[in-house]
Amino acid sequence: MPRPPRHDESALLDAAVRLAAAGGPAAVTMSAVARESGAPNGSVYHRFPQRAALLAELWLRTLGDFHAAYLPVFAEHAEPHRAAGAAARQVVAWCRANRERAVVLLHGAEAFGRAEWPPEQQQRERQAAEQVREALAGLAERLGAATPLDLDRVNLAVVGLPLAVVRRHLRAGTPLPEHAEELAERGAIDLLCGGKP
Repeated sequence: MPRPPRHDESALLDAAVRLAAAGGPAAVTMSAVARESGAPNGSVYHRFPQRAALLAELWLRTLGDFHAAYLPVFAEHAEPHRAAGAAARQVVAWCRANRERAVVLLHGAEAFGRAEWPPEQQQRERQAAEQVREALAGLAERLGAATPLDLDRVNLAVVGLPLAVVRRHLRAGTPLPEHAEELAERGAIDLLCGGKP
């Protein structure tokens, strides 16, 4: 029975996350990942033939991990305002539990060279974005949001607002306050209720 590879793709991407969280996308080079993971350079190139493929997989795996926790929340509550509040809370909770990966996502796909990614990985990124659009559109429909202002309010409530709660702390390397999840949840519900109880 063959032995499992010592330096598998997951371990290399874990190393890339650490590098990106500490030094930004520019810190994620093939040789830096090899050093950080303790793998030979050849192992990195065997799994990622070029840096663009490495950066793409780093981004896509991180985004996929976030989506796996975030997207199901939209369906967990029948009442749409509660669903929106729970989604906003989940953004903060995931960032708290996955600080390094959250820092990676804050950089955005463009910072990881999306324009240079192989076509298959660009397609996967478009599919991931479409999943979020569908979730937001479904929530907007449940809320009766129809105008551009209403749709922007939904997006702000469950994406922009919780990101604002975590962004400055993640960038400054300071702990998220204990009330951050509650702030995001209440803020999202208040925004969508128009300040009405």
